[in-house]
Amino acid sequence: MRIDKFLSEMQFGTRSDVRKLIKTKQVVVDDEKVTSAKIQINPVESIVQVNGEVVQYQQYYYYLLNKPAGVLTATKDKKQKTVMDLFNRVDYRDDLFPVGRLDKDTTGLLLITNDGQLGHRMLSPTRHVDKVYFAKVEGHVTDADVSKFETGLLLKDGTRTKPARLSIASYQSVTNISEVFVTITEGKYHQIKRMFGAIGMRVIRLERKKMGTLELEQTLSLGRYRVLTDEEIESIQ
Repeated sequence: MRIDKFLSEMQFGTRSDVRKLIKTKQVVVDDEKVTSAKIQINPVESIVQVNGEVVQYQQYYYYLLNKPAGVLTATKDKKQKTVMDLFNRVDYRDDLFPVGRLDKDTTGLLLITNDGQLGHRMLSPTRHVDKVYFAKVEGHVTDADVSKFETGLLLKDGTRTKPARLSIASYQSVTNISEVFVTITEGKYHQIKRMFGAIGMRVIRLERKKMGTLELEQTLSLGRYRVLTDEEIESIQ
C-alpha cells in the first residue's frame, strides 16, 4: 500500500494533506524519514509514525448507533439529515455505511461499518439473522394474531412474509394500545407496519432492539453511538 493512501485511510486528511506532511518531514517509516508519497509499505508490519506518534493500522470499523426518529438511514442526502450526520469529525469516514435500513420514524439499533462483506452477510436471506423490534400498536393484539405471525402473513399487496415471532407485552383497554415484541428474519419495505396493517392494526411506535447477537442497551441515548467490542465483532463474523 502506498504511504499516502495508508495515511489518508487513517484519517490524516486527503492525499494532498498527506503529501504536505511528507514534504515537511513529519512522516517516518521503519525509522526512515519518508521523502516520497509513492513509497510502498506493509500496513500491518511497517512501523509508521507521524510527528513521533505511531499510527496503528485499522482496516474495518464497527459502530452501534441508537437511531432517533426523523433521521434517514442513508450515507448522504442533500435535503435531510442522515445517520452519518450524527458522527463526529474524529470518527466519520467516507466509507462507513448503515447495514440495512430503518424507516425515518423508526428508532433503535443500527449497525454502521465499512466492512462490506459483513454487511452483505448480515442482510443475506440465507443467514436468517433475527431482528427484534418493540412496537406500540393501535388495537388489541391477541393470541390469534400471534398464530397468524407464526405461519406468515399475506400482505395487502399479495406478498407473503416468512414466519415471525410475536410476543404480547401488555394491552391497555382505555387507550386500546398493545405493546409487543416482533422478531423477523427478513427486511421487506415497512415490513412490520405492513404486517400489522394486514390484520387491521396500525403501528404508532417502532424501535429495533436487537440484530443478530447485537443488542441495544438502555444507557445508549438516542442519536449516540459506540464502538463495538471485540466480542461483539467476533459474534457477528
